[in-house]
Amino acid sequence: MNLASKITKIHYDKNAKGILFRVLEICSLFYGLGSRLKNYLYDSNIIKPKSVSAYVISVGNVTTGGVGKTPVVSKIAKYFISKGEKTAIISRGYGGELPNKQINVISDGQKIFYNARLAGDEPYWLAQNTIGAVVITSKNRAEAAKFAIEKYGVTKIVLDDGFQHRKIKRDLDIVLVDSEKLYGNEHLLPAGPLREGKEAFNRIDRMIIVSKNTDHTKAEKLAKITSKKMNIPTILCKTEPDYVYNIKTGEILKDDTEATAVSAIGQPEQFYKFLGNYRITNTKTFDDHHQYEAADLPEGTIITTEKDAVKMKDFNRDDIYALKLRTDIDVEKLLSEN
Repeated sequence: MNLASKITKIHYDKNAKGILFRVLEICSLFYGLGSRLKNYLYDSNIIKPKSVSAYVISVGNVTTGGVGKTPVVSKIAKYFISKGEKTAIISRGYGGELPNKQINVISDGQKIFYNARLAGDEPYWLAQNTIGAVVITSKNRAEAAKFAIEKYGVTKIVLDDGFQHRKIKRDLDIVLVDSEKLYGNEHLLPAGPLREGKEAFNRIDRMIIVSKNTDHTKAEKLAKITSKKMNIPTILCKTEPDYVYNIKTGEILKDDTEATAVSAIGQPEQFYKFLGNYRITNTKTFDDHHQYEAADLPEGTIITTEKDAVKMKDFNRDDIYALKLRTDIDVEKLLSEN
């Protein structure tokens, strides 16, 4: 187990102990000071976020990745597009090779200009799965938003993973929480998965409880409790396995097929559980946003995530399959003011 895996294990262990955990706790004190100072400066209007002439929604997390944010971003953008709104998705472009100090147009809503290696796996997936949405990557979200408005006439902007990015003013802050992992050991980074302290919850306008399961009873109860106790409108997002398909031919993989499961996502455990209908002989896990080389993949049938699959399409293989997930969320209710 590498260091990153050890730290992730600590993040979701409420009884974590040992020298590594103590060292991480000390680092968390400094991280917390920096986070609280930044939030104080913004909350006190000492630093003011930049406004743009479009409606801005941030979709993010209070914990580290793997919650299921990307499909929700796509769903929200599709909803606006269906209402006739010119919509842009703006992402930092983490993991992509394009320099994010500049503004990179990944898609103009019809044509995709870069592959997954250059764009980053999540922006590329969003471009592929959200036809009609302008997809842009940039570290400077405010400038990217202004560019989208001026060049494409955008009226609605969805910030992918934008909760901690406070430089741009938003009209709605949406935060996702995993129904199983919740807030982990409830420590700040790097000792725990929390990106911010308790003060962050005052900024949340809507909360989504993500249930990656086939039984959503626990998550439904959690959504009701969260809404009542935290006084934040909270709804449920159901994420379930749909089918497994060949990434080149589209052929559906038959149940009970022997395969190796491969992933490079934030929290891969649930992905592996979703493959219960297949004979998974081995799993191979890489760091989140790993850039695959053909040599990384073992021989034989491979099942991976759609996020990973976009980085494997150019490999000279016809035995790579991806799990299609079904995301069920009431976007209209989510965006409602009531």
